[in-house]
Amino acid sequence: MRIATIGFTRKSAQQFFQLLRDAKVTRIVDVRLNNASQLAGFAKRDDLAWFAKELCGVEYVHEPLLAPTKEILNDYRHNRIGWDEYETRFMDLMKLRRIESSLPRETVENGCLLCSEDQPHQCHRRLVTEYLKEHWDGLEITHLGLKG
Repeated sequence: MRIATIGFTRKSAQQFFQLLRDAKVTRIVDVRLNNASQLAGFAKRDDLAWFAKELCGVEYVHEPLLAPTKEILNDYRHNRIGWDEYETRFMDLMKLRRIESSLPRETVENGCLLCSEDQPHQCHRRLVTEYLKEHWDGLEITHLGLKG
């Protein structure tokens, strides 16, 4: 099973959709807590669904099961916790949610987890894929648009 990840910041729409096309994904799985922010530009929920279908023939789904809680996200964004604490709390949340059994594999199979962070290093989409890799055999992960 293949899963890709991508962040939309610091990418033009052309770069973003070309990465998706080149990766031959069949579905964007939006793992953002808030997927309708005005700041998201071309990656705002309804626009992204349209662009994905029209430009790449790719389906779009929002999967809040794979998003952090508002509390965890706000604590991190407002510097009340650092990345290590964020990672611990988010991993605990995935365990609590039992995403390995509550998330249908078809939802993410040959899909691309989408979040806003440009790179996966300090993004929960990486944590989701690592968690699933520990619980699902044969998972192949590709982070699209990696730099350095």
